Amino acid sequence: MTPATRPGVTGVVLAGGRGRRMGAADKGLLDFHGQPIVAHVIRRFAGQVDELLVNANRNVARYETFGYRVLRDATGEFLGPLAGLQGAMRTARHEWIATVPCDSPFLPVDLVARLRRDVENRGARAAVARSGGRLHPVFSICSRSLLCDLDDYLAAGGRRVMEWFGRAGAVEVDFDDESQAFENINGPDDLARLQSAAPPGSDA
Repeated sequence: MTPATRPGVTGVVLAGGRGRRMGAADKGLLDFHGQPIVAHVIRRFAGQVDELLVNANRNVARYETFGYRVLRDATGEFLGPLAGLQGAMRTARHEWIATVPCDSPFLPVDLVARLRRDVENRGARAAVARSGGRLHPVFSICSRSLLCDLDDYLAAGGRRVMEWFGRAGAVEVDFDDESQAFENINGPDDLARLQSAAPPGSDA
């Protein structure tokens, strides 16, 4: 398959959660080294994909200022990351959908290339990142051909990201060389700790 015929990738930044561990704050919009966290995420992610979408259920107008299409979950019920993936799969222009969370400002700048290489080489329809023996299922890539299965899973009440990826036959892609890149900001302690670190680089 040549680069000209290779299917494209749509990326989606998952910012549709309630932010419970952050006191209901919209995590993607919190200040981190002088910019919203999501701005760092977008800068490192946008160049890796052919189309970028943002999944958000609150502060939609604010997210639109970053210059990308913003998608709400279809139900408006805050069903979690899989609902954001579902919306992207229904809307994407490309065959492959890559996801990242809005609260990981150090994400790998080669994330999509490595995930995609493994799904292609291993004949899979989905892949998730792994580092230090831990899976990071919201750092993923999957084929739009899985949409019907995801629709069925969510309709049956399923919500667990890794459970669905396991059902989809996702392969695990090793990122032990970039384990720190998966640091995420779940709560105030994480935000304070990572604020004291060097800001994300500009190598996107």
